[in-house]
Amino acid sequence: MPNNDRLLVQILLLGLLGASLWVLAPFWSALFWAAVLSFASWPVMRWLTRLLKGRQSAAAGLLTGVWIVLVAVPLVMLGVNLADHIRDATAMIKGFQVEGLPPPPTWLASIPLVGNRLVGLWETLDQQGSALFATVQPYLGQVGNFLLVRSAKIGGGILELALSLILVFFFYRDGPRLAAFVESLLERLIGERAEHYLELVAGTVQRVVNGVLGTAVAQGILAYIGFMIAGIPGALLLGVLTFACSLIMVPPLIWGPAVGWLVWQGEIGMAIFMGIWGFFIISGVDNILKPYLISRGGNLPLVVVLLGVFGGILAFGFMGLFLGPTLLAVAYSLLCDWVERKAPAGLPAPEERTPPQ
Repeated sequence: MPNNDRLLVQILLLGLLGASLWVLAPFWSALFWAAVLSFASWPVMRWLTRLLKGRQSAAAGLLTGVWIVLVAVPLVMLGVNLADHIRDATAMIKGFQVEGLPPPPTWLASIPLVGNRLVGLWETLDQQGSALFATVQPYLGQVGNFLLVRSAKIGGGILELALSLILVFFFYRDGPRLAAFVESLLERLIGERAEHYLELVAGTVQRVVNGVLGTAVAQGILAYIGFMIAGIPGALLLGVLTFACSLIMVPPLIWGPAVGWLVWQGEIGMAIFMGIWGFFIISGVDNILKPYLISRGGNLPLVVVLLGVFGGILAFGFMGLFLGPTLLAVAYSLLCDWVERKAPAGLPAPEERTPPQ
């Protein structure tokens, strides 16, 4: 083929690729989450396929159904729970507006140095409650509009999640063919090392996804157990919120206020229990489970994952929670592999060098 014709074909292919990416742009988020979910659970998919004697479509449909139940049921329960708490909060605010604040708790005055001031502040707020509500009333409409916009975004997120749960079936069913296509594409680009790099990238991605998701799930479950033991209302909702905050590694944003609420209610013993449970169990499991899941089968430093999580969120939004650490982890693994293969002549590879005596 003449050079001009080859150049024309390449331009047409690039244009076609750009147009295809433009068409898929509205679905990038759903595709991304479907890929993350299928990648993290691919060992389960392989096991289920063997159990069903190689019927991959049946295994994909069954596992997709399991994910729909595991995701949809908690979301429905969370919605009902959240609606109940919003109704209770609205009734409480109306009660404060009509009847004022309840008497200050007896333990408030016993706080050293600031107890009397806090009691005085409480009584001042109680006396000026009507004026306070009248002052903030003009802003309630703006708060309502803000919540309406956020509700619309949450609704859009739920639709994206539903689409992801549908797309994950096709990732399960066509996973081997997609992997073969990617491998053949890499072979055209980098030659015989394509299979090695593909396995390296796949293992790194799976460890990062399992580490981030697995730790967040464990912390959410442990938080729910702690909230139930302490008798905190809305334990399920708080457990789900702990899972969400654990993804960005800040679970104290949930169990910390829960400890404060227990102190407010005068449940000092349960507040101490919740503080110990939150610090040593909920937050402490992050220091054990995440390094184990991420470093299992590899030598990926945890600092790479931490920088990837925070930098990814700042750069890509919520998708960066997985995309950031995955990109850094893959880059780190590829660089380490390249350095080990390109050791200077006359020197052993890094893993073969012995420290000086």
